[in-house]
Amino acid sequence: MADAIHALEKNPKWKGRRGPVVLVIMDGVGYGKYEEGDAVKASRMKYLDWFTANCPNTKLKAHGTAVGLPSDDDMGNSEVGHNAMGCGRVFAQGAKLVSSSIANGSMFDAATWKKLVKNVNDKSSALHFIGLVSDGNVHSHIDHLKAMINQAYKEGVKKVCVHALLDGRDVDPTSALNYITPLEEFLAGFSNVDYKIASGGGRMYLTMDRYNADWSMVERGWKAHVLGEGRMFESATKAIETYRLEIPGVLDQDMKEFVIAKDGKPVGTINDGDSVIYFNFRGDRALEMTRAFETPKGGELPFDRTRVPEVEYAGMMEYDGDAHVPSQYLVNPPAISRTMGEYLTKTGVKLLAISETQKYGHVTYFFNGNKQGKFDEKLEDYIEVPSDVVPFEQRPWMKCAEITDKVIEAIKSGKYDHIRLNFPNGDMVGHTGVFNAVVCSMEGMDLQLGRIKQAIDEAGGILCLTADHGNSDDMYEHAKDGSVKKGEDGEPKAKTSHSLNPVPGIIYDPEYKGEYDLKLNSSLGISSWPATLMNLMGYVPPSDYDMSIINLK
Repeated sequence: MADAIHALEKNPKWKGRRGPVVLVIMDGVGYGKYEEGDAVKASRMKYLDWFTANCPNTKLKAHGTAVGLPSDDDMGNSEVGHNAMGCGRVFAQGAKLVSSSIANGSMFDAATWKKLVKNVNDKSSALHFIGLVSDGNVHSHIDHLKAMINQAYKEGVKKVCVHALLDGRDVDPTSALNYITPLEEFLAGFSNVDYKIASGGGRMYLTMDRYNADWSMVERGWKAHVLGEGRMFESATKAIETYRLEIPGVLDQDMKEFVIAKDGKPVGTINDGDSVIYFNFRGDRALEMTRAFETPKGGELPFDRTRVPEVEYAGMMEYDGDAHVPSQYLVNPPAISRTMGEYLTKTGVKLLAISETQKYGHVTYFFNGNKQGKFDEKLEDYIEVPSDVVPFEQRPWMKCAEITDKVIEAIKSGKYDHIRLNFPNGDMVGHTGVFNAVVCSMEGMDLQLGRIKQAIDEAGGILCLTADHGNSDDMYEHAKDGSVKKGEDGEPKAKTSHSLNPVPGIIYDPEYKGEYDLKLNSSLGISSWPATLMNLMGYVPPSDYDMSIINLK
């Protein structure tokens, strides 16, 4: 059986260390291409600099084809990055799968699409699309939306309503009109039908919460998309222009809700008999709104939905493969099997996964191949440190100290063979675009690296440092000649999206005894970590795992 899991073989030449092998994922920390705008370089990183200067290290790819995305023009993201670091191989990921299914027509030939279209055609009802309107290709792509609208028109759908979430994180922070105005023109180009944007707002203000961090975002989205409650405008373009005048400097991601109305009435509420497609392909920020649609009337939710329409609901993909959420979806997700966690628990390795709320799902669900729960309750411990529900630029240190407290306790306990943790600072604060806050976040994180180093020294373990993608290393928009773009105020234009830069591959091994070459392999991706970690624990990795960063002697 191809997917059978067997215990790993011990390496007869190396028993491993007396302490645990600890993987620190410094989320959003890469090697910047430009000096100006690199908040990592601008920070006083005493310990990270020491590790880089004194330990075996290499640069690892964390974007594009190295993590299963369509091309090397595609930035990596936390979902695919943790998938790669957890399974040791590269699987075709969301954007690529969706693009392929549209190109070959399989999406439109599948039962779910046919069911949703037939529903609205039979009932003369509306087909609704909810999702992120940009070409960031991290959560969604506007081309996917347009392709589905074109197909709906071909199949006779008379009413289409788009509930447009503004990006500003995976694309330029104030680029909304580059997508929204052309989308309105695109929708207006269809004859003898009613196609329009019906509602929307910034992705960090409504709808796209994750990990149950702030359900008020979902409530605001429900009110705007479903109930048609919120500030009304004649068009989405007008809404964006108005908010920018009223709230100078507002970023797209933070823009308040808008409801498109005609003669004082919303043009696109969601009603009984409609079909709804959440067209984001990435799952973490789609699960809560999906739950709001799929929870029956009277079911428990963190907010009162007021009205629960009976609709045919589908996600772009299956957002939770273990719980099978949503119940209907358009494209099958990658089938990720034989992850590192499966192999380690089969081998009897005791492990700990820990982060704060914002990235807890990444070191568990995504790391385990989009699987909820544990492989072995007796061998695995998962710890979630609750995140603060405040803008990240106001608490840039986030919970890195509290995470470290528990990691040090775990190292000292001698209970674990392997510990993986995620410091979210470089990514979550990086997305705010506030340079000084990112510097603060980096320096706060660096102090924790020093604390973990001391615990590793005492326990005789190994510390591995890496990231899932870059972000804080590229905080300014740059022109093609490398110069920094300036805003109307003359200040550098903030960049809030991930970078295409490589990330660290650092190994700190204070009790090194010459078992491997100190010169690490180069030109590898972050999917090389599982084989590396298995090597460092004294095991032989599966033969089809991507190459280890180290060469054993």
